Amino acid sequence: MEIISGNPASEKAKNINQLEFWISTTLYILALISICTQTTYNSGYSYHFSASSIEYSVMKNFFLPEMFKISVVYISFLLFNFCFMPQLSRKNNIALNIILSILVTGFSIVGWMVANTYAQAYRLVDFDNMSNAYDMLFGEAFTYVFFLYLLFNAYAFFNERGLELLNKIQFLRDYNHNIVQEIFTTTRIWLISLLVFAAVLSFKLDYDLLVIWLIAPPVNIFLAFCSIYYIIPNLRKNQKGFGRYFWGNVAVSSLITLLLLIMLVPFMRNGETVPVTLILAAIAMVCITTPLAWYIYKNKFEKQTEIQMLKTELGKSDASLNFLKSQINPHFLFNALNTLFGTALQENAERTGEGIQKLGDMMRFMLHENTQDKISLTREVEYLNNYIDLQKLRTSRSADIRIEAQIEEQINNLQITPMLLIPFIENAFKHGISLQQPSYIKMTLQTKESTLYFDVSNSIYIKADNDPEKLKSGIGLENVKQRLSLLYPGKHELIIRESANEFFVHLTLELV
Repeated sequence: MEIISGNPASEKAKNINQLEFWISTTLYILALISICTQTTYNSGYSYHFSASSIEYSVMKNFFLPEMFKISVVYISFLLFNFCFMPQLSRKNNIALNIILSILVTGFSIVGWMVANTYAQAYRLVDFDNMSNAYDMLFGEAFTYVFFLYLLFNAYAFFNERGLELLNKIQFLRDYNHNIVQEIFTTTRIWLISLLVFAAVLSFKLDYDLLVIWLIAPPVNIFLAFCSIYYIIPNLRKNQKGFGRYFWGNVAVSSLITLLLLIMLVPFMRNGETVPVTLILAAIAMVCITTPLAWYIYKNKFEKQTEIQMLKTELGKSDASLNFLKSQINPHFLFNALNTLFGTALQENAERTGEGIQKLGDMMRFMLHENTQDKISLTREVEYLNNYIDLQKLRTSRSADIRIEAQIEEQINNLQITPMLLIPFIENAFKHGISLQQPSYIKMTLQTKESTLYFDVSNSIYIKADNDPEKLKSGIGLENVKQRLSLLYPGKHELIIRESANEFFVHLTLELV
């Protein structure tokens, strides 16, 4: 057998099998403790033997028979659930596994009958002859063991193939993608409840209760699914509340109960048990299933609404980020082209060519790397240097302008969001440089381990009244603030100070 590691489906099946094994083992141990406790206090079936005036031995008439019966049931469950049925569902060694299943069932029936002959010897006095007594004990053992093992096989088969069979029902898959898994889970729970119910019946079946247990839980499950996936959604579309839903389910539950009563009465031995049990089932549908389905729907609906809101907000953030990028790129290109235009008017072609080369590097950066989520800090620094050199071309002939840049060369592998730092420098050149007045810009950038420290300071001068930039605050800094809050929440510190003569920006940024 080939084992594929890392397969989620196989890992999930393995976990489920382990859970079933430990649950069944725990129940078996609890049953053994109960038997030992009753044996210690010499209880068990002693009352029945005393009433029938038959000699009673706690070991022969209680401990050994009950230990044998509970052990046979436990071992048979393990064999059917983990050995026979998984092989049959995969069509492996079909004949061998069928023969083994029949042998285990036959041995259990005979062993159960013999154990009951000792454990229920007090019942033998109720028969005219021993042949009739043994026939009765054999019939009860056969009925109980056959039904119990039938449930074992049904549960084991549904575990192996149930989800696959439900997925073949096109209507369910088309109606809602979650409903198949939920039906599979609830059906398994119902089958487990049947197993527990059958296990506690001991030697004698109560046919009325058994039939009700076979029908009432599926009816409640059916009503719950109808409520969650059909009734409540349609009522909510029509703006109807819980009151309309509740009284509608009362009518539906009454109708279902009436139909069940008509169908089940002819098959019941005790006519009084059936109506009472069905009324209790109807009460469960109204008082338990109805409000529970409403709660489940509301919980599912609210979670889906919350998820949808988160997706919407995430979409807005992405759209905002893309919009901010689209705003930034044309902004820089416009400024760069203006710079080149002014330089071309003042200087010769050599300097203009140098400026065009710088601009080409910047445009390639924006076209190829600005669209990425993260780039190396080295490339971001190269872009900053190109931009500063381009601006120096414009201001180099003015002796009253001081531009100081101490940008540390980056040889690390740190990553940063592209175009995140340039708005601060662009803002400094835009608002801090005057060709008519003394002005300055100071820039420093350094990294320590994974932390970036970035400072920009520039002079402030009073703009002329006819300067078109006087009343414009610019979009660069606002954009970068939004990007920092979106992309580096809790990982950055931005300090902006402005005095009468200076504008200062300090950014500390945690990079990876």
